[in-house]
Amino acid sequence: MAAHRKPRQRSLGGHTARTAATLALAGAATATVFDGTGQAAPRLTAAQVKAKVETLYRQAEAATEKYDGAKEQADAGERRVSALQDQAARKQQRLNSARDALGSVATAQYRAGGIDPAWQLALSSDPDRYLDGAAFAERAGDRQAAAVSRVRGQLREIERLRGAARVELTSLRARQAELRRQKKTVTGKLAEARRLLARLTPRQRAAVTGDGSPAAHASRSAAGARQTLDASTVAPNSRAAAAVSYAYAKLGSPYVWGATGPDAFDCSGLVQAAYRSAGVSLPRTTYAQINVGRRVARSALQPGDLVFFYSGISHVGLYVGHGQMIHAPNPSAPVRLAPVDEMPFAGAARVA
Repeated sequence: MAAHRKPRQRSLGGHTARTAATLALAGAATATVFDGTGQAAPRLTAAQVKAKVETLYRQAEAATEKYDGAKEQADAGERRVSALQDQAARKQQRLNSARDALGSVATAQYRAGGIDPAWQLALSSDPDRYLDGAAFAERAGDRQAAAVSRVRGQLREIERLRGAARVELTSLRARQAELRRQKKTVTGKLAEARRLLARLTPRQRAAVTGDGSPAAHASRSAAGARQTLDASTVAPNSRAAAAVSYAYAKLGSPYVWGATGPDAFDCSGLVQAAYRSAGVSLPRTTYAQINVGRRVARSALQPGDLVFFYSGISHVGLYVGHGQMIHAPNPSAPVRLAPVDEMPFAGAARVA
């Protein structure tokens, strides 16, 4: 009888093996999708993008105000360091001259010295003249001692100035480090906002940023020009009216963080420039601007008042009447007219 043999299994190879592997991977991928571990990030709606972008812009603007403040302090620190160094250099020149004069006197004394005053008196052919000369020399010695004292004082003053410059330089470096940190924060937030906006269609981007067509910009500018005369007549004084007129003239200017004009602005830079044109000096940041002048209630606003927004006082505009302000919104929108109630109101100040 023929021996019974176990059927021989065929190995998977070639096309059969590849097909099996493909099916196995497909099954694993399907399982992953269903258990939620490999799902792609959901695509944001235009409304969600708008909310995220607005948050990013607010965060960037808060960082911009901190950057502006740190830059103002750093610039002032640089001026102080330069002034201290210049003052120390001038005093060093005077010290060098005084040292040279003392050196000349000391050299002359050394060359003429070596004879005891008693012998000089005894050997002198004219004792009276010698005594007169000795008295003069004593007075000259007193003057020399005073000169030495002055040189020592100059040395101490130079060391004081140099020490003050070193302290100021250390503080300046700390402010410059803060500048770099805030700049990194601002650029990071703005870059993230740009990435989100780039996912939208042009129509969606316009809806998110509130940036209308060129015709709409022209219409707003024309409306602003018409309101300028009205604003000038009801502004509390000529300086407020001049600031409002300046702001109207800048409608359509681009927003650039850290800019104070004349062709681009951030929010606090715009109101600072507007009042600078009227001869009024304002601080650089929103945090400082709100403390200038006197606070006014929202119901008592007049053209030229500064209006502030958000709990952190991170945004400012210039009130122009009729419930409107002119402000520099963010990098996706130019300087423009807007209702005061489009953002959370935080306070107002009258500076002129």
